[in-house]
Amino acid sequence: MTTDIPGGHSAALVLFCRRPAHGEGKRRLARALGDEPAFAVAEALLQCALEDAAAWPGQVVLSPARGADAAWAAGLLERDAEVIPQPDGNLGERIAAVDGLVRSRGCSRVLFIGSDAPSLHPAQLTAAAAELERAEVVLMPAADGGVTLMGSRTGWPDLAALPWSEAALGAMLEHVCRHSGRSVQRLEGSYDVDEPADCRLAIERLEDDRRVARRRLRELLCSLQLHEIPLRT
Repeated sequence: MTTDIPGGHSAALVLFCRRPAHGEGKRRLARALGDEPAFAVAEALLQCALEDAAAWPGQVVLSPARGADAAWAAGLLERDAEVIPQPDGNLGERIAAVDGLVRSRGCSRVLFIGSDAPSLHPAQLTAAAAELERAEVVLMPAADGGVTLMGSRTGWPDLAALPWSEAALGAMLEHVCRHSGRSVQRLEGSYDVDEPADCRLAIERLEDDRRVARRRLRELLCSLQLHEIPLRT
């Protein structure tokens, strides 16, 4: 089943997420700030992504990294959302598998986001869905060379061999999509939060953001000792 969103378009929003845990994830932040602050940042970032999912006017799918966390994911939102745990495999294989399951439910346009891009805004998500009327693939580049959003209305080519978590990912993802004959629309870039310099960038970018989860994230980041860490350029 597809769900209409403003502008007469339809899309499902899939949130790939990992259950925050002490000593797991955000290791670059943990090395600089310690495990407890890194855990707190991971939780605050997840709340920002859930804020976006809660506001999405179409279908929402929560996709936890582990099948054992399906029940945890099911309790994250106070709205209807399907839970589809990620299977084993690298990120490209997991995206393709979840994408196929979402499409099998009748959704032809599917947007993927993660939980690390706090400056994403509902207007950008709606615009990305609208672009899928004109292009088969939409990509939002990240400052570190990856992507903060990827969407398709035709499914994905083989993503397994892409350099996931490397700076070349965004360019290679676009190349693979174009090489497979898909039209691609690149959106205005954003950033994700993986290391201390990204935290400083988030403090700057979220200064005027009045969304509740964003205010809480910025307050948390401002409380950390980040003043000597240079901004990413």
